[in-house]
Formats: sequence, structure tokens, C-alpha cells
Amino acid sequence: MTATLSRPHHMAGLALARGLFPNNVALASSDPGGDPSTLYPAERLAIARAVPARQREFAAGRDAARRAMAQRGLANSPIPMSSDRAPLWPQGVTGSISHCQSCCLAAIALRTDARALGLDVEEDTPLSDDLIAEICTPFERAWLSEQSTLQARHWAKVIFSAKETAYKCQYTVTRRLFGFDGFEISLDQKIGHFEARFTASIAPFARNTALMGRFGIGNGLIVTGMFLTCG
Repeated sequence: MTATLSRPHHMAGLALARGLFPNNVALASSDPGGDPSTLYPAERLAIARAVPARQREFAAGRDAARRAMAQRGLANSPIPMSSDRAPLWPQGVTGSISHCQSCCLAAIALRTDARALGLDVEEDTPLSDDLIAEICTPFERAWLSEQSTLQARHWAKVIFSAKETAYKCQYTVTRRLFGFDGFEISLDQKIGHFEARFTASIAPFARNTALMGRFGIGNGLIVTGMFLTCG
């Protein structure tokens, strides 16, 4: 773990995220301990039965999303939750929200600029062996076996984050649910890029279709991002 930051941790996450997306994606951060009283009624209703910690995370995510929307001159409006728990973005907008213990991030773009976005933020802590077995495919575990034990657990966490980002991105397009084995991740550690390859056909994506993403690591955080162009 890194030393305590001299600035809010969520700002460090925002700095990492800015390097992952083109300029037509608006990004914002917030402290993950959000204030549920700032939510719109439809948003409060969606999390009325959630525990207080979840309500604070939800409020932080909506706060970050509205900050990002404001950067594009969009009105401050509700972002309720659909029955599948995905954000219901205003018409003409696509986006992604993520949070961990110390950081909350949101990315939004106009649908004229992006087909879909994916964003994930994680604490840069090692992934345990039992979770590696659950999350990583045989191909990914074979690659991890070539790393030292500590590095393998670190890169496994990056693979996990990349899968979260790729899943969010594809879900905007397919509305299909699937598990961790639905993507196989290849990392380019030198340039901070990753490839998420479909292991089965999920219309409109054929099996072996590769979605390209990027990752950034620093200040105790891992941030992954993905941008699908229109067309």
C-alpha cells in the first residue's frame, strides 16, 4: 500500500482515469462517502432498502456522474436505477460509474460520440488465490503462473478490473448477463493496454471479438477504462 495522499484519494483516481479515455469523454470523481439526502426521489426509492454504506456509495456515484454531465453542459437530472441495477442515463447519454473504498469515479459521453463506456476502480491490493481460481480462465492463470507470486496476485486484480470494465461496456450494447469466463483478458503491461476477448458469441459480438481497453495504476489504485466508438 502507498503512503497517505496529501490530496483526496478520489482525485488521484480521476487523474488515472483521464489517461484512459479520449477527450470527448467527461470524467469526474467524488468521495465515496456520499450524502443520500442529495439524491432525487426516484434515486432514493431505488436504494430505500439498502444498507447505509450502499446508500452513501450510490449517492457518491450519482454526484460524480452529475459533475461529469455538467462538463458537457447537460442539465442536473435524476439517474435512477433500472431493474437490472444499471444506471438509467438521460436520453442521448451513455456512461459508467465505479467506486471502491477510497474513490468514486464516473465517465459519461454523448451517444453521438460513443456507443458505450466501461469504467472500474479498485484498491491496488493482491487478489487471493481462491478468487483467482474463480475469476481467471485457464489461459489467464497460465500467464499469471509466469509471474512471481506477489506480482501474479497484483496482475490478477488488474485482470479482474478489466473484466468488470469490459462487462459494463458490453452490457450497454447486449443487455446480456454472463460470468467471469465470458471474457479472456490479455494485458500489455508496458503500455497499459488490455484486450478483452469474448469466449462465446453474445450478439451482436461474435466469439473471439476483442474489445480494447486501457488501465492505469498508481497511488494505491487500479483504474481500467473502455470506449466503444459509434457505428
